[in-house]
Amino acid sequence: MNEIYDGFWLLLPILLSGAAGIGLLCSSFFSHIHMRADEERRTARTEAGQDAKEEGHHAGWKLHFLVGAVLVLSVGLVFAAVWPGERSLTLFTLMDDIPIYFHVDALGRLFAVITSVIWLITGIYAFLYMKHEGEEKRFFGFYLLAYGVLISLDFAGNLITLYFFYELMTLTSMPFVLHSGSKEAIMAALKYLFYSMCGAYCALFGIYVLYQYCDTLTFTAGGTLNPALAAGNGGILLIAVSLMLLGFGAKAGMFPLHAWLTAAHPAAPAPASAALSAIIVKSGVLAVIRGVYYIIGPDFIRGTWVQTAWMSLSLLTVFMGSMLAYREKVFKKRLAYSTVSQVSYILFGLSLLTPTGMTGALLHVVFHAGVKCALFLTAGIFIFRTGKTRVDEYAGIGKRMKVTLWCYTFASLALIGIPPFSGFTSKWYLAQGALQSETGIFRILGPVILLVSALLTAGYLLPITMKGFLPGVEGGNAENQAEETGTLPSAGRIPGEADSGSSAEKMDKMSAALLVLTVLTVFLGIWPNPLIQYAAEIAAAVM
Repeated sequence: MNEIYDGFWLLLPILLSGAAGIGLLCSSFFSHIHMRADEERRTARTEAGQDAKEEGHHAGWKLHFLVGAVLVLSVGLVFAAVWPGERSLTLFTLMDDIPIYFHVDALGRLFAVITSVIWLITGIYAFLYMKHEGEEKRFFGFYLLAYGVLISLDFAGNLITLYFFYELMTLTSMPFVLHSGSKEAIMAALKYLFYSMCGAYCALFGIYVLYQYCDTLTFTAGGTLNPALAAGNGGILLIAVSLMLLGFGAKAGMFPLHAWLTAAHPAAPAPASAALSAIIVKSGVLAVIRGVYYIIGPDFIRGTWVQTAWMSLSLLTVFMGSMLAYREKVFKKRLAYSTVSQVSYILFGLSLLTPTGMTGALLHVVFHAGVKCALFLTAGIFIFRTGKTRVDEYAGIGKRMKVTLWCYTFASLALIGIPPFSGFTSKWYLAQGALQSETGIFRILGPVILLVSALLTAGYLLPITMKGFLPGVEGGNAENQAEETGTLPSAGRIPGEADSGSSAEKMDKMSAALLVLTVLTVFLGIWPNPLIQYAAEIAAAVM
């Protein structure tokens, strides 16, 4: 009876968001079938008056109300499911010893809460932003569907269940990149799919091998590798582990399978870019944690060539991503390179195989999700309001968008790691984890590269703030001219919305979502102790 009750709470948010998403996608499909008839009817009404505009406004309001209600209810149900403690549910059995199985533990609870908070805030932001992108119904259909898949991934209780929803997550998130239907978007989506599938197949080979040498594929703190079966088979097992790390690392943007990020983020709408960078890439991190710390066991790879290769690739990605971000001029692409670098901070902390390093990695999972989401939402507001995409075009933007630029500044300081902002705490634990580890040259090389990356991060984020508030003579003249003429590029306006000609910043849904996220990020930086204790307990349990 208790299992049925627990299963009900685990399934309810997944079924609710999934069913709502499928319903919206079906509605969008049938709307396209009848598009010609609807356009003829809309044209006739437009000629008669303003009925078409009022009808479109009413339909948009209903869509936003439905999506908002489903999101709020689903997030509330997720919180209710993870709050009391551990819950389990076996959905069905593929084979005798391979069930599709949900289990909520401390790690799954952390990732589910992060996913829910970011998904809710970004969804509210998207209500306004997606008006000028079009195809709102289709976007929100996939948005709700992807949320259900991500929560299923967080709740996965064994490696097969995780892999199943990991693949499904790729298929449900790819339409975000494909949304505009442009040639750039199509190529970026295909690149995302190709890299994700290649990585997933590498991981699948590792799963095949581990199935032969593990007592069970159910996630167990410390691992389930059978020492008797593994004896004499260390070579093939290390190859399998390395392929799993490389495969799941593709979703996390680890070199050499990182290039999809910088293609997908500029092509996707800003809310989708925020979701990709804050949450989707973390699914690769979750898969790595589950594979190393809950199936293989950290002791098996400690001191091996696999750990050395893992640390080397993660540090290379940290430095490479920061350098490329520093040189990039397109704002969203710069943030994409930044994600490549910052997520490898997490992978480096995990590769140390120490409690302190893992604590820092889990903290950075949380902090990076909030900070990078805020940065991409800022990019979306800049693009929405000005139609400009390059960082050298934002000189003087602080005169018209003070609140937005201040939010961007606080998020930037957190990502750089300036105390007392949140990034400082996670990077401190990562550096301490490296210094306390027995990893040879990586004890020193790790903190040095993290410090150099932090300086590069300041170099590619803070100039936007400085030139935004202090544009200089040339930037100031351009901004004054724009203010006097009251002109904004048409790309930054909602179709059908009149331009007021005012340079004052509007506090709308997008600004409110960004402000809430920034306040939350600052709060976590100033009062991180409960989160530190929670992350440390998870790390201690698996070591």
